[in-house]
Amino acid sequence: MTKKVTNSLWALRLTAVLSVLLLLISAHGFAQESYTVSGKISDKADGETLFGASVFLEGTTIGVVTNEYGFYSITAPKGEYRLLISYMGYAEMYKEVILDRNQKFNFEISELSTELEEVVVTADEPERAILRKPEMSVVKMNIATVKQMPVVLGEVDILKSLQMLPGVTNNGEGTGGFHVRGGAGDQNLVLLDEAIIYNTSHMFGFFSVFNADAIKDVKLYKGGIPARYGGRVSSVLDVRQKDGNSKQFAATGGIGIISSRLALEGPLFKEKGSFLIAGRRSYADLLLKAAGEDNSVSFYDLNLKTNYKINANNRLFLSGYFGRDAFELGENFTSSYGNSTGNLRWNHIFNAKLFSNLSAVYSKYDYDLGITTAEFDWVSSITNYNLKYDFKYYFSDKFKLDFGASGIYYDFDPGEIRPTSETSAVNPLKLDQKRALESGVYVNAEHKLTDKLTAQYGLRYSAFSRLGGQPMVDYANNQPVVYNSELGIYQRGTPVGETNYEKGDAIEKFGNLEPRASLAYILNENSSLKVGFSRVAQYIHLLSNTSSATPLDVWTPSGQFIKPQLSNQYALGYFRNFKDKAYSMEAEVYFKNTDNRIDYIDGSDLIGQNTIETEILTGESRAYGLELLLRKNEGDFTGWIAYTLSKSEQRTPGGIAGGLGINNGEWYNTPYDRTHDISISGSYKLNEKLSFGANLVFQTGRPVTYPNGQYEYEGISVASYADRNSDRLPAYHRLDLSVNYKPNRKPQNRLKGEWVLGIYNAYNRKNVASISFGQNLETGANEATRTAIFGIVPSLTYNFKF
Repeated sequence: MTKKVTNSLWALRLTAVLSVLLLLISAHGFAQESYTVSGKISDKADGETLFGASVFLEGTTIGVVTNEYGFYSITAPKGEYRLLISYMGYAEMYKEVILDRNQKFNFEISELSTELEEVVVTADEPERAILRKPEMSVVKMNIATVKQMPVVLGEVDILKSLQMLPGVTNNGEGTGGFHVRGGAGDQNLVLLDEAIIYNTSHMFGFFSVFNADAIKDVKLYKGGIPARYGGRVSSVLDVRQKDGNSKQFAATGGIGIISSRLALEGPLFKEKGSFLIAGRRSYADLLLKAAGEDNSVSFYDLNLKTNYKINANNRLFLSGYFGRDAFELGENFTSSYGNSTGNLRWNHIFNAKLFSNLSAVYSKYDYDLGITTAEFDWVSSITNYNLKYDFKYYFSDKFKLDFGASGIYYDFDPGEIRPTSETSAVNPLKLDQKRALESGVYVNAEHKLTDKLTAQYGLRYSAFSRLGGQPMVDYANNQPVVYNSELGIYQRGTPVGETNYEKGDAIEKFGNLEPRASLAYILNENSSLKVGFSRVAQYIHLLSNTSSATPLDVWTPSGQFIKPQLSNQYALGYFRNFKDKAYSMEAEVYFKNTDNRIDYIDGSDLIGQNTIETEILTGESRAYGLELLLRKNEGDFTGWIAYTLSKSEQRTPGGIAGGLGINNGEWYNTPYDRTHDISISGSYKLNEKLSFGANLVFQTGRPVTYPNGQYEYEGISVASYADRNSDRLPAYHRLDLSVNYKPNRKPQNRLKGEWVLGIYNAYNRKNVASISFGQNLETGANEATRTAIFGIVPSLTYNFKF
């Protein structure tokens, strides 16, 4: 294995050297009579750089969109051009340029006036550019649109907005995380300013960790994941915080019935920099205590960011996020969990064509659980340190190149029991700490092959080392799980000894090549076909044998008995604009298969488990489906209809453990399977004061396992169960409504306010979160009990900005 990894690394290094040489040779040929215009695009009002703004030479197919930091670069033959700059919800800007030398232009563009009769809520990018871009299965959410959507308890929620789009769903009300194209929650890479977020939920899923007042851009890759991303096989959610207003001091916030928030931003260093401080806190705990309740629940989060412009070519960014949840059930139980992140970044522009970003990133997720009556605390965490260097080379109008490298060091602390008093009957226990190193190098090209055909292709090489520092259990016949044919069950293997590994040792090494490719072919000026393929490796796994993730779930690295997940995804799409972009349609079909997917033996015990390999088997999963999205983009009434027809299945044979495996080794539904998923979202602007919003959602019920019989054993009634996930909860559906009212205000007043009245689940549907089965102690009859979390939930929020 080591030799194979080493050879692959040297092959990749050689490929990288040859690519650079080719780039230098080709650059000389392309330089003749071609010049470059470059710069940054930002918001005129607050100086925020704009990610995804379009910069085009009018009347040509030469153009580009700005990167995450608002930078653009266009190379074109010598001549006179009209430069067009456009961005979602902003007025277009034009500039006449004479390309007879390399030039730099920074542009500040203004939001469209709210006085206009029509409000455009989608990108104003030239239609051929949208259709031509070889980017598939990507969703870019506009924060203004997110804030108009009805939400539970009046709190704007980015994740719940994404779940209104095809291919994205949750695992039921009151559950955390999200699922993409039939994948599990741990298969999503969630980044906040490049820092990994391991738990995206507040209050067990009622809210997400993303404060919309602090967020600038949201981009979700459902497939066709670019080569610069690695480590998760299902999706990438890339969330970027605001840089802060570099023009003037500003404040935004809101006061709701459950939580309130405030964001402050302004210039620093004579407009060479800016800052952002955004905080949010719930006060459900205060309300419960005021009502005389012993129970308590609360959360807070804090977003911080600042930047400094050293000169025209260098800028530093420092950002962080801190969030935490706390629970108390009387005097007997306490729990808290949260994320902490930090990122120091350096943007450097080498020249008009080469842009770079160097980042040093810290991320930690931890939780603690206290049982007062038993007098002990349980604590666990995962921490990582990430160093990454990314480059973008705008080679020519026809060729753009991304390349870079990254390294992540992981520190897994799966759990420790700490007695809280000398009289505690609980003994101290610390599970083995685990360490790992993940690294990757990548190169990715966007290549316009012909006037109608554009390709994006790249290669990532990832390597992973499970590091030593703890003893590893050895098992008889190297089998941590064995099949007991007499009882017909899987059991833990027989330990026969231990092997000690020092911190400098590598317990196991892995290496994988991850090719990515996509093509876009223009059929005509209003439609295109796209096809894509991506291969991704995932080296860390979330251990959870419940239907939805909980804060107590533990992350673990790949190693001797847990192999990396390897996934291939194929997608084909058709994209079309109607009536001069007033309407648009997207249709995609996909197939995704994943090897080495962890599955759990019946009766597995994951809590406080030092030998987790004795509780699991390894199988495979597959997901496939059809996604449709029809949008109305312009006018007083805007919105979309999203439909997903899909299947998500898993199969786990017995393998070397013996036996038939889970569910007799047959394919069975994953907990994330939804046959039908329909979402309708719309907003209507009646006038400048009043607007309305509505969401309608329908989903096929979540797969579950029900008992199908019972038997008597020594006078005790014991249930027998059907095949795993062979039944379903009832279908889920609800209607949400909202009304936005903006009172009269004088134009000269900086304070702008609005009232938002929301009704979640307007017709009071009692959607089933779970069904439990038990015996009535009084009658002796078996009973099924339905549990619903929400009925109708009204909310009222006052939002302000100045």
